[in-house]
Amino acid sequence: MTTSDPTQTGEPTRRDFIHIFSTAATAVGAAAVAWPLVHQMNPDASVLALSTKEVDLSAVEVGQAIKIFWQGKPVFIRRRTPAEIEDAETTPLSALVDDDARNANLSGAEASDNARTTSADGEAKPEWLVLVGVCTHLGCIPLGTTSGENKGEYGGWFCPCHGSHYDTAGRIRKGPAPENLPIPPFQFISDTVVRIG
Repeated sequence: MTTSDPTQTGEPTRRDFIHIFSTAATAVGAAAVAWPLVHQMNPDASVLALSTKEVDLSAVEVGQAIKIFWQGKPVFIRRRTPAEIEDAETTPLSALVDDDARNANLSGAEASDNARTTSADGEAKPEWLVLVGVCTHLGCIPLGTTSGENKGEYGGWFCPCHGSHYDTAGRIRKGPAPENLPIPPFQFISDTVVRIG
């Protein structure tokens, strides 16, 4: 006996086609509705413009520090003297409160002076120190070089709010701050221009 029922033979029916087509159309429609909603959550052009900042350092003298703002945070850029570099390089890691470099350009490095001055391209320029100027204790802004005089007991920065002392590499040496001042992502795009972010 032969049957004319297509469901018995395993062949697709017109109803199967309608189900597949409607499911596909629903998926495309949902994607078309979701795309603008997801896309509107992307940062706008003004936010993207703030994500990086280029700074010309040609006017910064040896021993001088400048403060700029990047993503709403103060960033200290210091052109260190040979004595400051030597002091930072000869400090034993055992004398540090925090032995992590806290460098966004490196992963899991020890807090040596070389690791604190390494840029995103892996090059270390000991003369230049770039760090986020926010105390790691309660978010105050530490005092740095003013009129050629360094603040704090270690020649770097001092947070007067709670007494945290940082050395010439921005490493916490004394006080309640638990971590070194963080190093932001940065790279020298020429001898005198640094890009932060």
